[in-house]
Amino acid sequence: MAKNKLKKVSIIMGSQSDYKTMVFCQKILKKLNIKFETKIISAHRTPKRMYEFAINAEKNGIAVIIAGAGGSAHLPGMISALTSLPVLGVPIESKKLKGLDSLLSIAQMPKGIPVGTLAIGEDGAINAALLAASIIGLSDLIVKKKLNQFRLSQSKSIKKKPK
Repeated sequence: MAKNKLKKVSIIMGSQSDYKTMVFCQKILKKLNIKFETKIISAHRTPKRMYEFAINAEKNGIAVIIAGAGGSAHLPGMISALTSLPVLGVPIESKKLKGLDSLLSIAQMPKGIPVGTLAIGEDGAINAALLAASIIGLSDLIVKKKLNQFRLSQSKSIKKKPK
């Protein structure tokens, strides 16, 4: 595998309503100047689309997949079952169980099918994008440098004393 060929992140989600959370992935990736695509792919309602996406992701230049899902949250696990690319799961906050159902569905994957699980909601989406950048930064020094600058800027923004 060519190291610099796989640079794009794919942000996928189970439904349009998940976008209000997953948009935070886009914002971070834009700041870091990392290429990405965003798609709605439902494990339950569009299984053929999900299958085609997963088996072709690497061929399509995807390096990392960030999958947001609510409720039973099968999308990250099903994608991970179909590709060896890193899959990062973002639990979407649900109305009934506040995202705990999504978190447990993503975190409790059986051995052999890993999904990196992030926090519920916005924090998880932001951290998923930063983790994707870290993964890409292993083989792309420009991305690694931008990520380090982002983190340094974040550290400098913290005041030493309250006002």
